Amino acid sequence: MLLISTYVAASSIEGVGVFAAVPIRKGASIWRLDPDFDRLIPVAKAVSAPPHLKELLERYAYPSPDKPGFMVYEVDNGRFMNHADDPNTDFSQFGGATATRDIAAGEEITCDYAEFHDGFSLLPTPGEAVAMNGGAT
Repeated sequence: MLLISTYVAASSIEGVGVFAAVPIRKGASIWRLDPDFDRLIPVAKAVSAPPHLKELLERYAYPSPDKPGFMVYEVDNGRFMNHADDPNTDFSQFGGATATRDIAAGEEITCDYAEFHDGFSLLPTPGEAVAMNGGAT
């Protein structure tokens, strides 16, 4: 659950992202796991979900680092946080996150997906995939 005021808007990184509505100071707590707002979904249910729900979970949920067999789905704006190799947050301590530097109001809030998803790797964009495939589609 985000602990700061945010909004969702178009992102230069990918689709939409989550942005700071107010300035955030370095070291401020910005997120914590809250079972009332961060839903744990059994992977078995996600796998057998209807296609539209499965697609939603594949895009916005991530494996629970402390509960094998479960995925975390955030119901607030946190699910729109984009990956950055040099993020402005630190999620390395599961259960909470802090700002690694001052974040200006209107700035996109980013995280390193690998901090809470061991198997994370960025998929190539469609253009990169075509280039890697010798131009074939």
